[in-house]
Amino acid sequence: MSEIDWKALEAKYYMQVRQREPVVLVRGKGVRVWDDRGREFLDFVGGWAVNSLGHCHPVLVEALHEQAHKLIQVSNQFYSIPQLQLAELLIKNSCMQRVFFQSSGAEANEGAIKLARRYGKLKLGGAYEIITALNSFHGRTLTAAAATGQPKYNEPFIPLTPGFFYVPFDDIDAIKKATTERTCAIMLEPVQGEGGVNIPHPDYLKQVRAWCDEKGILLILDEIQTGLGRIGKLFGYQVGVFMAKEQCSVFQAGDHGTTYGGNPLMCAAAYAVVKYVIENDIPGNSLRVGQYLLTKLQHIKGEYPIVNDVRGMGLLAALELKEDIAQEVLMACLDKGLLINRIKPNLLRFMPPLITTEGDVDEAVGILEGVLSNIGYKR
Repeated sequence: MSEIDWKALEAKYYMQVRQREPVVLVRGKGVRVWDDRGREFLDFVGGWAVNSLGHCHPVLVEALHEQAHKLIQVSNQFYSIPQLQLAELLIKNSCMQRVFFQSSGAEANEGAIKLARRYGKLKLGGAYEIITALNSFHGRTLTAAAATGQPKYNEPFIPLTPGFFYVPFDDIDAIKKATTERTCAIMLEPVQGEGGVNIPHPDYLKQVRAWCDEKGILLILDEIQTGLGRIGKLFGYQVGVFMAKEQCSVFQAGDHGTTYGGNPLMCAAAYAVVKYVIENDIPGNSLRVGQYLLTKLQHIKGEYPIVNDVRGMGLLAALELKEDIAQEVLMACLDKGLLINRIKPNLLRFMPPLITTEGDVDEAVGILEGVLSNIGYKR
């Protein structure tokens, strides 16, 4: 079928919940993808920051192929070896003691919220409220949307799950003022991704951790987007998983569950990816190449007055414009073979695979600079 046929099928049959870019992707390898017309693109969207090893990495493909020939899905009524291997790997490379696998990031956040409320009921006299941050993003289920501090994601679905209170990000005093005897947890992203790649002061999370310890409440770190090496450190939750300290693991049999979460196919694939990330210092590559990307974007900022700000950590970066032309820039980059992400009318986000090289960055930034120059924004 032709490209226009695929788009027509989408328009006819699929719920229109997302404005798609006009490209039908059919194949990928490494940091590149191809569409149904054979056009090649450099992928700096990375599946919204989840394609850690890029597209069709041999380690991932082999793990999927091998496990698919053995066992794909069983329920958590039974033991399965890949699930327990992955659990051990994650625990041994983190500061946590318990893990539970889910099918998505939103589900993982839902599980963490449930665990915090259960903890509040058992340990904190029934406390159930959770403090989150403005401009946060925690998912699109009803409760995750309630936790998200952006009206565009939660106001259309009011009434939402009650008990969430929003405070400015990177403001420890606001957290302290909002904490009451009803507070059971504070939920934050280490770096706000969808909110604009907002990076807090280096001491912010340490101060929040100390405040939680002082008040005896829980700290939930949502690393669905930032994790597993993306920001230059190893640990995050690229697979759908939530983890807890032993003393916080208060779920009892029947309190929580999932049908597909933790299935053998997913766990075998995740185990292979996490193991590769650890053994090949992928976080180190993210840190090194991410800094190179920021340096290149800062150069663009110096050359093009339309650029208001550049910020990022590891291979998660944003370019903020002084005018609402992000979609125009995105479409021009698409035409030149570069995929990027627009999260606000004036904000572009870059979240390429963690195997991205400096050469890939040169190519991507070269396209971006050419687009800005053609639009007429060079100094």
